Amino acid sequence: MKKLRRRVLLILTLAFLVLLFVRSEWMSHWLYPVHFRQDIVISAGNYKLEPHLVAAIIRVETNYKTGVVSRKGAIGVMQLMPDTANWIIQRGGFGNVTTEAISNRPDISIEIGSWYLNALYQQFDGNMYTVIAAYNAGPGNVSRWLADGRWDGRLETVEQIPFGETRHYIQRVIYYYNKYKTLYPNLLEK
Repeated sequence: MKKLRRRVLLILTLAFLVLLFVRSEWMSHWLYPVHFRQDIVISAGNYKLEPHLVAAIIRVETNYKTGVVSRKGAIGVMQLMPDTANWIIQRGGFGNVTTEAISNRPDISIEIGSWYLNALYQQFDGNMYTVIAAYNAGPGNVSRWLADGRWDGRLETVEQIPFGETRHYIQRVIYYYNKYKTLYPNLLEK
């Protein structure tokens, strides 16, 4: 009886491994899904962003879970601090948007977060790595690191960033960004 169980377990394990190799694309899409795809594509298009980057930030921030509030109080699928969200609402002309809507509606969170990413791209001359760092640590911190020469804004020197959380954040966002570009090359297609 024990030999039969071992054989069955071995056969099931081999079948699973074959499935992984034969259907690796399916497995990859299962492991790395992109939820809210249409909202990401629309908002990224509105602000001339790569949708893969928006998707990667959402993945790192909340893993596409709605209603998440961070320990520090960040809200929405893109995890904006309420003060930052209110600043975006005012500066971006989103007069009818509330922080409650950002918290509960992924489409609004993605739109507001994408507007903010665009503003950071403008502030940091299109450098994706400084934009990602500023999204996590705040633009004031990143501006100081660049001005003081503590960091030069390159991925290769990310270990120079004084905040360990921000170093790790950039690495994770870039990991998912690259993964999404590989798995979803046609993400721009609605």
